[in-house]
Amino acid sequence: MKMKVSTIVIIAVTIIFLYLAGKFGFTIISIEAAEETVQNEAFDPLEYVEGIWDSQMIPAFETNSVNLATILSEVKPNADGTATKDQLITIAEKYGLITVGEAHVYMVKGSGMITAVDTESSLGTAEIKLDGYDGPITTRIYIGPRIPSDETSVRDAVGFISFGDFKEQTEYGKVASEINKYVLANSLAELDLEKLIGKSISFKGAFTIRTFNLVQIDMSDIRVVPVEVDLGE
Repeated sequence: MKMKVSTIVIIAVTIIFLYLAGKFGFTIISIEAAEETVQNEAFDPLEYVEGIWDSQMIPAFETNSVNLATILSEVKPNADGTATKDQLITIAEKYGLITVGEAHVYMVKGSGMITAVDTESSLGTAEIKLDGYDGPITTRIYIGPRIPSDETSVRDAVGFISFGDFKEQTEYGKVASEINKYVLANSLAELDLEKLIGKSISFKGAFTIRTFNLVQIDMSDIRVVPVEVDLGE
């Protein structure tokens, strides 16, 4: 009795498979184990941030931070505290970066005296009388215990963290969130919030001016996410 062609093919494939398995070996794993393997290889934002903080992030701020007083001195708000988008674009092109979403981001450094502290909100801030600036724009830095969930200033301002570096959009967002957590856990961890008023301070950090779909932008205050903070007496 003649064998069907399909049967012969199945037998041949089976023989080849057994030969290759015997020669090279193979492992059968469960679906659960496969999913666990994928999870273990998933993107870890904390590992990413820790890997770049000392080697890339801090050196970027050391090298590229612009004196905050210099930037603010070039902003000329109207009586209502707003500035035109065109004016701010010129300043951003000179001292900072403009993102795809039309946000103006800056790496800055500055010094001054802490004149007020807001601890009533979880998004706590310290107000600073900035050395070298006596204009109408108020400078505040975040002091915790939280930083706004949509705050991406540090990630965006350094310029070397690109959306295209990540497999998924969520990974890019997680980096910004993890940077803020890292700031809270490290840069701000030693601050005694009850004893800040009246102290001198020097800092490096980043801030954002959002301009998308706006013509006049509120410049009554700016809020800096600090990556380095040093307190004096």
